[in-house]
Amino acid sequence: TGLDDTICIFLLLLLVCLSDYLTICRSVCLSVCLSAGLYCHLSVDGIGTCWPRSAAGELISRPCPEQFNGIHYNTTNQVYRECQSNGSWAPRGNYSQCTEIIILRKSKVHYQVAVIINYLGHCISLGALLLAFTLFMRLRSIRCLRNIIHWNLISAFILRNATWFIVQLTMNPAVTESNQVWCRLVTAGYNYFHVTNFFWMFGEGCYLHTAVVLTYSTDKLRKWMFICIGWGIPFPIIVAWAFGKLYYDNEKCWFGKRAGVYTDYIYQGPMILVLLINFVFLFNIVRILMTKLRASTTSETIQYRKAVKATLVLLPLLGITYMLFFVNPGGEDEVAQIVFIYFNSILESFQGFFVSVFYCFLNSEVRSAVRKHWIRWQDRHSFRSRAVRATSLPTSPSRVSFHSIKQSSNL
Repeated sequence: TGLDDTICIFLLLLLVCLSDYLTICRSVCLSVCLSAGLYCHLSVDGIGTCWPRSAAGELISRPCPEQFNGIHYNTTNQVYRECQSNGSWAPRGNYSQCTEIIILRKSKVHYQVAVIINYLGHCISLGALLLAFTLFMRLRSIRCLRNIIHWNLISAFILRNATWFIVQLTMNPAVTESNQVWCRLVTAGYNYFHVTNFFWMFGEGCYLHTAVVLTYSTDKLRKWMFICIGWGIPFPIIVAWAFGKLYYDNEKCWFGKRAGVYTDYIYQGPMILVLLINFVFLFNIVRILMTKLRASTTSETIQYRKAVKATLVLLPLLGITYMLFFVNPGGEDEVAQIVFIYFNSILESFQGFFVSVFYCFLNSEVRSAVRKHWIRWQDRHSFRSRAVRATSLPTSPSRVSFHSIKQSSNL
């Protein structure tokens, strides 16, 4: 009947719709199952970033590497890499936010050149300092309080340069990570001699200020006073710094500083204070020399003027080199970093050479004493030559012929 046909057609349409629905469901389930079976395996790229096992089609983010080629970097930025739909990692990660790594690759040659400059400068400085030390030790005729201060300043620079070489030859990433006692003592020793450099420069400034501004009252000054200033005061400063490092930043052989910890200012603060006081001393000294001593031509005044010139040259060198640590450009300005690297390497490594030149090799007293010793040595050498020639006269042909003539006449 017509009703039965209508029911059959409805049932057939219902079956067709159900079959289409089941087909769609089957295809969706099949695609989901296939996707669930694809993933990227655990992988480590060439820079050292570890990428975990991840599902296909997922974008993975990881922190930028903490260090690369021994240099530490900020890990707050992210690096990205895609796990492709076929279950393989993208060929490269996106390191665009890790700008320090890009700068390091471009500046690697400059860092290597700076290391060579540092070694060369410290070698030249150490050689010049040892020569100056020997001259002050051998020339007893010029030993006065002023030259004794020069001698101790040169000694402090010798010890600082020597400990610098010890630091360079013994410290490496494995040693700094182990944080052993001996490496912390090496760091403390290097910082101690670094501080003594500035306090002996402070002694130079005190002596000049007393001699020029206080009407040449240097007779009241004693050697032990300057020894206490140059060698004594830095010791408790470094001891306090060492205790601060031990309790608040006891890692990596006490090199560098942790964020938010300011223990290094325990010894850096006095160094800055000494520099500022010395600049005040020099300003006052120059003011006196330009006003009251312009017409004076005594030899003592000339010596003080030369000493002031030497200190005026050396103090800015020492001060600028140290202050550069507080204005390190850093950041992403590659040119500024390269300029800072070279400028700082040259000034810091050649400090000892500058000290030797201005306080010893250009010192008129030292040059005069060396000249006198050279003349005496030449005189002794020429006297010995004349003595040798005199002792050789009996064997000369003329003396032999005279002796033979005398014998023949007696016969």
